Amino acid sequence: MNPSRHRYVWMISLIAALGGLLFGYDWVVIGGAKPFFERYFELKDTAASGWANSCSLIGCLFGALVTGVASDRFGRKSLLFLAALLFVVTSLGNAFAQTFGAFVAWRMSGGVAIGLAAGLSPMYIAEVAPAASRGRLVSLNQLTIVIGILLAQLTNWFIVRDLPSGASDAFVRGSWYGQSAWRWMFGLTAVPAAFFAFAVLFVPESPRWLAKKGRLDRARAILTRLGGADYAQSELAQVQGSLSEGSVGARGLRQLFDPCLRRALALGVILAVFQQWCGINVVFNYAEEIFREAGYDISSVGKNIAWSGSVNLVFTIAALGLVDKWGRRPLLLTGASALALIYTALGYCYHHAILGLPLLLLVLAAIASYALTLAPVTWVVISEVFPNRIRGAAMSVSVAALWTACFILTYTFPLLNHRLGAAGTFWVYAGVCVAGFCYIFKALPETANRSLEEIEHMLVRPDATPGSPAALNPRPEP
Repeated sequence: MNPSRHRYVWMISLIAALGGLLFGYDWVVIGGAKPFFERYFELKDTAASGWANSCSLIGCLFGALVTGVASDRFGRKSLLFLAALLFVVTSLGNAFAQTFGAFVAWRMSGGVAIGLAAGLSPMYIAEVAPAASRGRLVSLNQLTIVIGILLAQLTNWFIVRDLPSGASDAFVRGSWYGQSAWRWMFGLTAVPAAFFAFAVLFVPESPRWLAKKGRLDRARAILTRLGGADYAQSELAQVQGSLSEGSVGARGLRQLFDPCLRRALALGVILAVFQQWCGINVVFNYAEEIFREAGYDISSVGKNIAWSGSVNLVFTIAALGLVDKWGRRPLLLTGASALALIYTALGYCYHHAILGLPLLLLVLAAIASYALTLAPVTWVVISEVFPNRIRGAAMSVSVAALWTACFILTYTFPLLNHRLGAAGTFWVYAGVCVAGFCYIFKALPETANRSLEEIEHMLVRPDATPGSPAALNPRPEP
């Protein structure tokens, strides 16, 4: 590819991936703010704590559900801009909330922005990226999510770095930390959100969406800018073929229930649910609780959270070089099996009171495994397995399933931890990972180095069974 075109593809992909950065920051900032806003609002029971942490997922679910219809009607670019504006407004709303009810309302509204960005960013990147580099480019979205997570963790730690070790609840509640520190944690999200809103004005609309709307000249012009005239002619021919009346079935949302699409939809939904139920997000959202049970005080917890974010970033960067080279299927299988083993060991440590450094190292190992495999690769797969004509709606269903699973995971962790203890809870997650490994092994074909239209043909044709050579082996890279 021409170097200038290569840089252009990476530039617009990075801009779209800023939605992931805001997703990561807004999603995880609550973990560091939790011990302070809970004291400010005087939240004293596990149900209230679980609701404070999980309420934004209601908004995420709503945002995910409207993404498909709205992005198919108004375009990917317009919805990305809307998501950026919502991040600006809701982060400031959380920062100035005076009651717990207002705090919950703003968190749920912010969840709408997360739900929009979570589906739109990878979908947009998948639709503009060449097949040979689509895995790396879509994984940029996960990289920016991780950068957002780390940015939130470092910001939280920096804001409360001078909090005295062993400070009492009464001291925290009455001090600047309990009154204002958590407000800064939320409010600072508005800065990158404003930049995202400005930058998204300079990206083109998705050429596949334009082709779907019959705006072929504009689609051809953008594809030419992305890869040259020959690339544009070839890609547009494939896109038009996939959009033809007989390629999948009847038009409309009812296509999602077409028997030919069941396999693709099942893959998208089950992988999205598994990415959440594998359990790693409780480490981010309940970091304080997990590390406190491991014997760390509130001051040390902040440092450990920053360590976890750094490991997350390093291994996500490593994943960028592997997702196209190793393939989607091997990475997902590796991640599921590694997490099952690590969670088993974590449960053993908690059960036998082996706390401190050994437990911290296991938590970091779990984060590293997730960052290298399930975190980026799941988004890559669900952005590429759906046919062009229903990608928006199908992505919406998959991301809605993801947020529903995430709500269940986040809300139930305090309850599971109370009834089963940390050991039993992590053993449950280990069992989920074993089940996920079995499903991936049986159902997931390899999609690396295939165009979106080739993947569509592979998944809807009856002879491309998961175990067949055609399904498991990608075409050679040109």
